[in-house]
Amino acid sequence: MADDFAIIDELVKNARTAQKQIENYTQEQIDEVCLSVGWQVYKDDNIAACAKIAVEETGMGVYEHKLKKHKVKVLGVCRDILKAKTVGVIERDETTGITKYAKPVGVVGALSPVTNPTATPASNSVSILQGRNAVIFAPHPKAKRSCKVACDFMREGLKKVGAPVDLIQYIEEPSIPRSQELMRQVDLVLATGGAVMVKAAYSSGTPSYGVGAGNPVVIVAEDADVPDAAEKIVISKTFDNATSCSSDTSIVIHESVYDELVAEFKKRGGYLCSEDEKSKLEQWMWIPTKEPGKLALNLKIVAISAVRIAADAGIEVPMNTSMLMVEAENAGLDRFSGEKISPVLALWKYKTIDDAVAKVTRLHEYAGMGHSCGLYSFNPAYIDKVASELKVSRVIVRQAHAPSAGGNLWNGMPSTVTLGCGTWGGNITTENIHWKHFINVTWLTEPIEPVKVADADVFGSMWEKYGQ
Repeated sequence: MADDFAIIDELVKNARTAQKQIENYTQEQIDEVCLSVGWQVYKDDNIAACAKIAVEETGMGVYEHKLKKHKVKVLGVCRDILKAKTVGVIERDETTGITKYAKPVGVVGALSPVTNPTATPASNSVSILQGRNAVIFAPHPKAKRSCKVACDFMREGLKKVGAPVDLIQYIEEPSIPRSQELMRQVDLVLATGGAVMVKAAYSSGTPSYGVGAGNPVVIVAEDADVPDAAEKIVISKTFDNATSCSSDTSIVIHESVYDELVAEFKKRGGYLCSEDEKSKLEQWMWIPTKEPGKLALNLKIVAISAVRIAADAGIEVPMNTSMLMVEAENAGLDRFSGEKISPVLALWKYKTIDDAVAKVTRLHEYAGMGHSCGLYSFNPAYIDKVASELKVSRVIVRQAHAPSAGGNLWNGMPSTVTLGCGTWGGNITTENIHWKHFINVTWLTEPIEPVKVADADVFGSMWEKYGQ
């Protein structure tokens, strides 16, 4: 334990020294730092090395998809910072007399997941540095080499522009005690990963940003462009073998287009399991735990190809199978209601939009409350109803869910790999965690001409309705 403390003490000491050196950087200087770091985890040779080690070390995901993930996420984050004001006066309102000044939060401890071990540090580093902060990563033990490769590339980016390299550090031999000590010592914790990790961050006593559980449910309405919806759902579901928390897990389909959509899925490599095959798949995907009567997701299926999952479950499928599909009933009771972190998709039928919203609600009550949902429809009433009634932080309309929820070039969402889920998901924010979450803001107030407000101006409507 003493050794664990000493290692973290040294990392935090180095981070504070490095952060002190840049806390007075100008906007131009910190922008240059961030772009230099971003370039190192965007250029082809470097991200090829990141993708290769990530797949080799974790056994999860798809090499080609990890290349694309780096390109999309890092480019998106760097695009966002070009418009970001994170130094000095960032806002001035003459009417209210309020001026806002941005300042660093200090040293950030960032916990990163095994499912996304290089793109997560890459995109998070740029956002964190933009606030003139330092960051120390605590990688998953099964992804420590991947984290090192990504961070070493970014440290080279720091060196090229003369910034202290210890602005980005990582725990070389991660462990639970070391991660806990890191969270205790830093100024802010960023937890991107599973529920256990996020709970630990919130229990650390340090201000924390965490994510809620994923389990995105997508509605396909009767007016949908069915081939387009099928294409985007398959892209989302199969990308990187569904490592993203934003990968579609259940599709709620209007009965009038159900057969057409399933046929389109099959054209794109979807395999619909029979009832017997569904049973085999369920038995393989959820296995007994040490707690009597309790099952948990089998880690051997996480981010593994559909063909491999099927073979391990004793199901014969064509070699070009991209995803497995099961027809599910009893939303919120069927085990396939929850997050599967694999190219396995549950299909549900609905009759009316009210029925669809009710099903999505039950599925999210089972898992994934607060995260997100998708909708393929052109009907403004449907779009408004879904956004108004569902307890989700984001509604993705007619877009491939996984590459869209965290921001992409075709929408206006801030680019991130860390998605807040609000109080519904046990988080402090519903926003995409990006650069604005890594600055402190000082509000300066100057006197203005007093605004006179009469009692009747405030309470008059109530007096008319209820009397005084």
